[in-house]
Order: sequence, then C-alpha cells, then structure tokens
Amino acid sequence: MTKNMTDGNPLKLIIQFSIPLLLGNLFQQTYNMIDAIIVGRYLGTDSLAAVGASSSVQFLILGFCIGMCCGFAIPIAQRFGANDYDGMREYIFLNGILTTAFALIITIVCAVLTPQILHLLKTPENIFNDAYSYLIILFLGIPFTLLYNTLAGILRSVGDSRTPFIFLVISALLNIILDVLFIVIIKWGCAGAAFATIVSQAISGFLCILLIKFKFQILQILPENKKWNYTKIKNLLRTGVPMGLQFSITAIGSMVLQASNNNLGSIYVSAFTAGTKIKQLTMCPFDALATAVSTFASQNYGAGKIERIKKGLVQGVSVGISYGFMIGLVLIFFGRYISMIFISGYEIPVLDASQKYAYCMGFFYWLLGILNVLRMTTQGLGYSDRAVFAGIMEMLARCLVSFFFVPAFGYTAICFADQTAWLFAVIYITPTCYFCIRKIEKKLVRS
Repeated sequence: MTKNMTDGNPLKLIIQFSIPLLLGNLFQQTYNMIDAIIVGRYLGTDSLAAVGASSSVQFLILGFCIGMCCGFAIPIAQRFGANDYDGMREYIFLNGILTTAFALIITIVCAVLTPQILHLLKTPENIFNDAYSYLIILFLGIPFTLLYNTLAGILRSVGDSRTPFIFLVISALLNIILDVLFIVIIKWGCAGAAFATIVSQAISGFLCILLIKFKFQILQILPENKKWNYTKIKNLLRTGVPMGLQFSITAIGSMVLQASNNNLGSIYVSAFTAGTKIKQLTMCPFDALATAVSTFASQNYGAGKIERIKKGLVQGVSVGISYGFMIGLVLIFFGRYISMIFISGYEIPVLDASQKYAYCMGFFYWLLGILNVLRMTTQGLGYSDRAVFAGIMEMLARCLVSFFFVPAFGYTAICFADQTAWLFAVIYITPTCYFCIRKIEKKLVRS
C-alpha cells in the first residue's frame, strides 16, 4: 500500500515508516547471522573465519548493488511526491533495464576474480578453500540480490516499507531451514551456508514481483511508459552509481583493514568476524531510520516542502543519537555475552578479542546517529555525488589506521578503526548536508 509522506506529523511518519524497515533489516541480517551461528557451532572457528574472511569484499560488491538500487529509487520517490505517476513509471522501466545490465556485468567480473580477491585479502591458507566456496556462490547469486533490492526500493519509494519486511520474514525462516539442511544434514560446509542465503534472497525477490503485478496498479508499467529517455537514464545513474560507490568506497577501507587483521592470525579473524556480525546487527536501527528520513526528504522535495525536510531531518538525527547512546552502553557492558552467540565459551582467546572489539565500539556509536541520517538525506535530496565523499573519508581513515597504527598497536588499532572512520565522515557530511538543503531552498524560492 502506498503512503504519501508530504502531509502529517514528520516524526510519526518517519517512525512508522522505519519500524518495518528495522524489522526487515534485522531479518536480513539473520541471513549472515544464522550462517555464522551454525557454521561456528557445527563446523568450528576455522570455518567461521572462512565465512568472515571475505566480509569486507562482500560489503564492497553487495554494498554497491544495494546502494545503487537505493539510489535508483530516489527519482521514483520524487516523482511520486510530485504526483507525476507517468514520470514515475518511466523511471521504473528504465530502472529495470539498468539493473539487469549491472547484474550481468558485476556477476561475471566478480565470479572470474574470486581467487584473486581472496589472495588480495591475504586469506590464510588453512581457510582459503572454504572461503572460496562461500564467496563464489554469493557472487553467482548477485542477480537475486539486485532483484530483491531493486523491487524493495521501488516499494519503499512509494511509502510501502511493510511489504518488503513481510517477504524478508518468510525468506529468513526459509534460510534457517536451508542452513540446517545444507550444513548439518547434507554437510555441504561453508558452501551450504552461501546456498541457503542466495535461495532465500531469490524467493524474496520473486515475491516482490508477484505483489507488484497483482496488488500495485500504480506501479504497473504501461506501453506508453516504455521510453528510452536519456535524461531520465542520466538522472538514475547520477543518483544510483554514486550511492553504490559510496558503499563500495567505504568497503575498500574495510578490505584494507580486514587484510591487516587477517595477518594477525585466525584467532583475530574469528573475533573480527563475530564483532562484525554484532556491528551489522546493532546498526540496523541506524539504517532503517536513515532510509526513512531519506524517503521522507525525497517525497517532500518533490512536493517542494523544504520546511518539512528540515524538521524531519532534525528529529531523525535526534532519534539516531539517542539510540546510539543506548546501544553503546549495551556493547560496553554485555559485549562478551553477545559474542557468545557466535563463539563457544571454550574459545577463550577468540571470545576475549571479540569482547574488546565490541567494548571499544560502544563509546562512539552515537556518531552513527548523525552520520547515517545526514548521509542518506543528502542522497535522498539528489546529491549522491556529494554524499559519496563521506565514504571516501571513511576509506581514508581505515587505510590510515591499517597502514600506520595496526603494525604498531596490533589488534587494539583494529578495534578503533571504525570509530576513526565515523568521526572523519561526520566532520565532512554535517556541513555538506546543510549546504545542500540551503541550495534546494534557494532553488525552490526562485521557482
């Protein structure tokens, strides 16, 4: 069901929109979490390290795909907010063409380069084969990742965050069943975990297709909407590619950091893997809130309501900072117990290292309440090319820590790398978002 966010209480609309997103993000994280839990418990810490050894490159590639899909949805949300439904459907048609082309190119390139990627990450030899099996299957499933995220982005752009969540619940439950089947019963090892993830993702995408076909008349592409419009293609690429690159550039820094961590040995690879899973889980509310504020800003930009954009942004940042303080305290005091979800209590060195990672993150989590909301809002207003520099700042910070501090301070430097990256990005994105809003305000006044 579509929902127009150009009227009504901004905070109420943002919270209502973000709740299904949050639940959906949590269920999406269960894909990787369940893999890690079952792999760690049934196959051992070396297999857990194999699954996690390429997490940064997964973020680079899959992050580009997800970010690009989110960026492609921005012009759709703006046309929906402006009540230009024919223009919206033309964007949806062109979105599908571009996404298909990117799916083919990215899948082929990544599948061919998988061994080189793992060598570049300095993956330990004792886990290389399992890491390869896991990563190649995920890469071959990229079209399904793009399918779901493209359709979910379209649904969210017209105000429906509930339906993608429902489909993710279904696929997450299926993922649990398939994990047990492929890993525990059939004993496919790390490859089984990847198969379970891809099959579940594919089902989410196909369910979105069926829903749009039978329930969303407003999204149905008519013959007159099937136009090859270079201006609209340019707009899609201008919002989608920079948004995808922002995710990927951030991931490059994570890859450099992970390569440095991999050099420290399998104990720290396992600990870093568990810590990363915890981080991904606890970041879900930030991502949901930021996406909600971004959609709110996009629709209201299309409607020309700048004051509502400002009000929603301030309220969104306030909620994000509040959550950051609360979850930070949880990580500081309960990080060890959360780590035991992935790590056996008998693996004391790994557990100690994972606890340290969570503890150090906890003191700086509030920064994400600023960073994510401002960055996504800047993108939602159509300035993806400027928001991408926030990712560059994160990359530079992680590279700085990896090259200069990890050799001197070892794993302790690893534990403070993310926080350094967040701080660098916040320093950049805060004035950038402000000036983008001012520019839009002047533009709307002149028009």
